[in-house]
Amino acid sequence: MAKPLFLLPWLTAGVLLSGCDSANDPSSWYEVASQGTYTAEISTDGRFAVVGARLEGGSLWNIADKARLYDWNHKGGERSLLAATGFSPQARFAATADQQNLVLWHTDSGQPEWFWRSPGEILDLVLAPQGQYALLGLDNHEAVLFDAINGGVKRSFLHGGRVRTVDLSADASIAITGADDYTTALWSVDTGEKLHELTLENVIDAVALSPDGKVAFSASTLDQAVIWDTTTGQIRHTLSSTEGFFPKRVSYIAARFSNDGSQLLTGTASGLVQLWNVQSGQMVKSWRVQKRKQYGPTSTGVNAVGFGAGSYYAVGSNGILNILK
Repeated sequence: MAKPLFLLPWLTAGVLLSGCDSANDPSSWYEVASQGTYTAEISTDGRFAVVGARLEGGSLWNIADKARLYDWNHKGGERSLLAATGFSPQARFAATADQQNLVLWHTDSGQPEWFWRSPGEILDLVLAPQGQYALLGLDNHEAVLFDAINGGVKRSFLHGGRVRTVDLSADASIAITGADDYTTALWSVDTGEKLHELTLENVIDAVALSPDGKVAFSASTLDQAVIWDTTTGQIRHTLSSTEGFFPKRVSYIAARFSNDGSQLLTGTASGLVQLWNVQSGQMVKSWRVQKRKQYGPTSTGVNAVGFGAGSYYAVGSNGILNILK
């Protein structure tokens, strides 16, 4: 998933990654926020993007039509500063969150369903099917399964540091969390049991689960990014390392598995998008997201990535939505 207000210090973290690479340019792009974004998310089916902009507040976009459908702000007459956004797997619902409050929206009508106050400062979120539950990563060292319809916490998953990134399998039976204590963990949503845990060498920036819950992705700041097995807890592939004469340390801050789990799309703090073969761990293709020219934010991280019909998508922290071929 991917990640909110805390992207700002990372915008320059990618300078360790050389700009002299073979990455492709976007096939096209357009602006969704004039002064950049704090957070963004792309629906699983690639139809919608929900954006939390620095200046314009929250909004829902139809990606193919390049159309801003609705303004989504938490108070009338105000532009909300959103910390996290997310979609239900079927994209019938979306959620927006500032640091303390969560709003569930209907994507067809643009109308809010419920408004709730979180038990802690929200760092990340993901919605379960039908939008009934939201898994929230919080600054109070826990992730909580929050009842987005009736309110209240159904389940808590504890860490030793702030939980800055979370994801769910498509059926919401497995959760994955990543925290500032350098650990990333898999959990049974039904029982709250910790199934497996990995310890990396830095704070965990991004996690993702394949829709069937069989494969996981976890990445830590300027360190390892791994694909691992949710059944055994063993690492299958390491996507980045510090090996070599001129090591390249990369911060992955966005990730999404394809619907069949065969591919993984990742985005970095330096604006690189990469497509990976999950079985082999090999990179298939890469792109550099569009940068602004002479105006607006010139540096950009990748807030969100997604799969479309014959295309891939990436929302940059500079407010540009990229169509990748």
